[in-house]
Amino acid sequence: MADPIPALFLSHGAPPLVDDELWVRQLGAWARDLPRPEAILVVSAHWESAPLTIGATSADVPLTYDFWGFPQRYYETTYDAPGAVDLAGRVESLLSLDGPVRRHPDRRLDHGAYVPLTVMYPDADIPVLQISMPTLDPRTLLRLGERLRPLRDEGVLIIGSGFTTHGLPFLDDWTPNATPPDWSVEFDAWAAERFAAGDADALIDFRHRAPGMPYAHPTIEHWAPLFVALGASADPGQAPRQVIDGYWMGLAKRSIQLV
Repeated sequence: MADPIPALFLSHGAPPLVDDELWVRQLGAWARDLPRPEAILVVSAHWESAPLTIGATSADVPLTYDFWGFPQRYYETTYDAPGAVDLAGRVESLLSLDGPVRRHPDRRLDHGAYVPLTVMYPDADIPVLQISMPTLDPRTLLRLGERLRPLRDEGVLIIGSGFTTHGLPFLDDWTPNATPPDWSVEFDAWAAERFAAGDADALIDFRHRAPGMPYAHPTIEHWAPLFVALGASADPGQAPRQVIDGYWMGLAKRSIQLV
């Protein structure tokens, strides 16, 4: 029997991150190193909805361009991956054990999902499904990831898409190569240490234990997808592979792969 496909937490960035040559190289190389998935399931920082909601399963539904003030070309991006009808049914059967699950057939991938996928799987030939985060509570999201864990044995790549630091209100320099603020460096260093130690408890309690708070995450939706990925891992206490590090606009883009 083949090993389960890994689960990922990745820092997805705003639409212009696709213009960062280093990040594109890193993310593309990462995808090539992964087993080819049968389907992809994404939990993005940009979709909170309770009860848990399953997005569109048809490629005919337009992408969700959930950003403002960018050049027009970013609103013309397409990603016509096949609809994941079978995966949607499987997700519904797994998650309905814990409460109601609804469908939103008109809500397709937002930029937290499709921006990294345009780099990782540019041919858009793998079925993709997005589900909402029904809460930002770390332990509830960990449980959600545990419910989804069997999908990994079925070839489904589970991606929690957020950002390791996301203190947008506290940025002074919005250029791609900006010097990262101290709060971003401190939180990122702490995250790297906790990942290396396999310290899921500390990661869950980041509000109280992580330096750089609350500046690194004045709101926590960009850290929350991590817990779905942790829950989907075979052992949340095992140190993940830290695949991408560094900064973009001073924000830490650390991204990990969980077994």
